[in-house]
Amino acid sequence: MSHWNDAVRWQGLVDGSTCPICVRGEPLHIVATLAASWLTMPEHAALPGYVCLVSRVHVVELHDLSEEQATAFMRDVRRVSAAVSRVTGAVKLNYEIHGNVLPHLHMHVFPRRAGDRFVGRPIDPSIAEPVYAAGEHEALRRRLLGELDRAG
Repeated sequence: MSHWNDAVRWQGLVDGSTCPICVRGEPLHIVATLAASWLTMPEHAALPGYVCLVSRVHVVELHDLSEEQATAFMRDVRRVSAAVSRVTGAVKLNYEIHGNVLPHLHMHVFPRRAGDRFVGRPIDPSIAEPVYAAGEHEALRRRLLGELDRAG
């Protein structure tokens, strides 16, 4: 059942009072703090190189951001997408904004590769499992952070 079917529960998530990111003060799996977002990179993911940019401001929709906040968020997206593309060798990046479960603005970035397990169908993020061999996640994280630093 979607959280939005429970009006009281949904309202607390929307206004931020029960948003787990806001209650905790930050999301899980942060690898970098950017101008308008936190960059997260969990080890268990649907695809290797998956990252998520989480708005540092609690809003539900892109249009809820001020013009300045939206510009800064999209600059973060561009910076991260370029770095992810370079370090993963992706043939295509998929970007997804939903918020159906957690209505705190966040953008998923999925690097696609020829022959990945979602060829010909949408990515199913519920299939989050180990996609890295020992040490691969940390090595990719270090390369990604190095690329972000280089690109400034």
